[in-house]
Amino acid sequence: MYDYIKGPITRITPEYIVIEVQGIGWQLNTPNPYVFSIGSEDVQVFTHLNVREDAQNLVAFKSLEQRELFRKLIQVSGIGPKGALAILASGNPSHVIAAIEQEDELFLVKFPGVGKKTARQMILDLKGKLDMLMENMDLPSAEDELPLFGVNPHKHELEEAILALQALGYSERELIKVKKQLADNDQLTSTEAYMKEALKILLKQQ
Repeated sequence: MYDYIKGPITRITPEYIVIEVQGIGWQLNTPNPYVFSIGSEDVQVFTHLNVREDAQNLVAFKSLEQRELFRKLIQVSGIGPKGALAILASGNPSHVIAAIEQEDELFLVKFPGVGKKTARQMILDLKGKLDMLMENMDLPSAEDELPLFGVNPHKHELEEAILALQALGYSERELIKVKKQLADNDQLTSTEAYMKEALKILLKQQ
């Protein structure tokens, strides 16, 4: 029904953003709200209408490839819209596609809500069917250097990132360990940066 929405972003929360179009604020769930910024300039996001018995929710993505991968993921048995958003929150769809193509179950089970059975189902259902999505994607980047440790004053941004990770389904136990590492990293200054670093750490944990 809706292919994309274009307008200024007026609100950002841990779970969704709001884009204003002709005086109407559209509430859009998105994998990582903090990759967006509030401002007066128009932003275009690609959308998917998620219909349930009790609600109809619009989901927004920064790229067309991200949306199409989301649509592929929710077709897999055991993965719902929330689970697919948590997977895509890792940032680059190419990481997920590479894991599926290489049958890397150990990588896939690190996402919240994805067990061995679901990881295997993802591989069975999607391997060899994602070629079109990879045409304009970069390969996964190498690991970053180890962070420097120190005092980071950006507590508000850190708390926002933790709330967003909770909304994606990560447990309090997982986030306690991650939060300590993030708090000691004085190179992180924004909520988006905290989110990206936290997801890297969580995906490396068994």
